[in-house]
Amino acid sequence: MDKEALISFKQADILNSEETVIFGLNMEIFPSDFAYIVGKVGTGKTSIIRTMIAENPLYKGEGIVCGYNLKGIREKDIPFLRRKLGVVFQDFQLLMDRSVHDNLDFVLKATGWKSEAECEKRISEVLSDVGMETKAHKMPHQLSGGEQQRIAIARAILNKPSVIIADEPTGNLDNETADGIMKLLTAINRDNHTAIVMVTHNRSIFEKYPGRVFVCKDERCTESTGNEIIDLAISI
Repeated sequence: MDKEALISFKQADILNSEETVIFGLNMEIFPSDFAYIVGKVGTGKTSIIRTMIAENPLYKGEGIVCGYNLKGIREKDIPFLRRKLGVVFQDFQLLMDRSVHDNLDFVLKATGWKSEAECEKRISEVLSDVGMETKAHKMPHQLSGGEQQRIAIARAILNKPSVIIADEPTGNLDNETADGIMKLLTAINRDNHTAIVMVTHNRSIFEKYPGRVFVCKDERCTESTGNEIIDLAISI
């Protein structure tokens, strides 16, 4: 039986504010996929991510994410769509006024978890999954950048999402720390069959950790065949 796509765009125009940055996007992401969206700065990579999480509207073409139609999605349905996704940002976006434990507990409560015991169990599980089981009591500012990103990934997997969407998750990290984050993401992908969609402009990452590669260039985003040269240099 054919697997059903978790994310499907057909002839979709992707907007950044009012401006179309990518025309006619065709993309399907399936369970267990590890897909990169790459390209120079300003080519629309993050706009695709924002469209996936219904932050940017979709007016033209088709877009389905985890069963939700992005075209005309109702405001009240957007939180339910986002519960099916785990989102990881470059700048972590942890709540700085509360501990690691309370950051995770806040997300669980906000997404409808009621049982205190179940919350505690899930927090322990995800901290163990990302190798941060001894850090629950720490405040974010007491953690290194790599540790903060591990907590951000723990937050992203709390609700066992079908897809993790990661926007430059290694962008603020040194190479060794970035390597640890990539090993963590590939393990989640392999062990849980969680699809990963990751924006990056770091060539060494997608060469070392192979996956599907979608290239943003000249107002288009197309899947690489592996034969073309991917230019990620910043234009001066």
